[in-house]
Amino acid sequence: MSALILPNRRIEDWKYSDLRNAIDPATVEAAGMAVWDVSVTGAVEQNALPEIMPRGNHGAMAEIALVRAKSGIFLRVAAGGIGAAHFELNKGGHGHALIVVEEGASLALREKATTEDFANIAFDIVLGVNARFEHIREAARRSETVRVSGYSVRAAQRAAYRAHFADFGGKLSRTEVHIALEGEGAEAHLSGVSVLGEAGHADVTTRVTHAIGNTRSTQLFKLIAGEKSRGVYQGKVSVAEGANGSDSRQTAKGLLLGERAEIDLKPELEILAGDVKCAHGAAVGDLDAESLFYLRSRGLPESEARALLMRAFLEDAVAEIADETIRADVWSRVEAALRELSA
Repeated sequence: MSALILPNRRIEDWKYSDLRNAIDPATVEAAGMAVWDVSVTGAVEQNALPEIMPRGNHGAMAEIALVRAKSGIFLRVAAGGIGAAHFELNKGGHGHALIVVEEGASLALREKATTEDFANIAFDIVLGVNARFEHIREAARRSETVRVSGYSVRAAQRAAYRAHFADFGGKLSRTEVHIALEGEGAEAHLSGVSVLGEAGHADVTTRVTHAIGNTRSTQLFKLIAGEKSRGVYQGKVSVAEGANGSDSRQTAKGLLLGERAEIDLKPELEILAGDVKCAHGAAVGDLDAESLFYLRSRGLPESEARALLMRAFLEDAVAEIADETIRADVWSRVEAALRELSA
């Protein structure tokens, strides 16, 4: 009998995503090494993982990945360099990636999870002074797949991390992001969409810490759930004592399209400083009946009208992707998923 204890609904952070119910611990223990296709351009250096690595905060599953992944990916962009990287996870297992973007450097990372195997991946991302990191992650729809990805991001003075997470669901698909804004002027901007059907499950859980003052974070997540699917967003923003001047905005919205679908939104604020600007909001609803009637009265078939309204609902979250080509590519997959829900 396996001694490994997986996160489950009795643990608050996993209340809506019971991993123990989704996969046998023996399968997690027996999983091998994850395999990526990796390509880099520009000033990106790819090396073996160093023996001594910077470590940030990680969730329970990422800690397991760090223990069981005997090797992994190490990317470095030297000071002032500009580069791009593409990761495609095509074989599951436990994996670890370390990415260091040094002072004044920038990196654009596009990441895709397409494997049908169990996957448990831990990322450590370290951003130097004035560093820039643009991160796009797409998780393909895989109805029988369990996958967990954990990201730890540490940002120094005036560093900026901007990420968009598009997840189309799995048996259980979870993205966990831990961000520490450690230098004045550091910023983190997160956005994402989930479009779920059948019994798909997608969970994005974020933890943003304003460890010092004059830092900024924004979050915008939109979820659509139809049939028997479940979408989850949990986001906690913590402002440390004395971190005055911190500015945080957190928004999560869900659209329920089926009586058996479920969306769970849980934004949180923990503020230990006195002079801050922090706000959060969450809302779940159905398609607006009047808008749907208006579109149908103008001759649009119901399926097209519903798809148009859903696209409008997701528009501002997808618009957070700065690169036009990548944004159009993500939209193509979003719209394919919407067509399935509208059929």
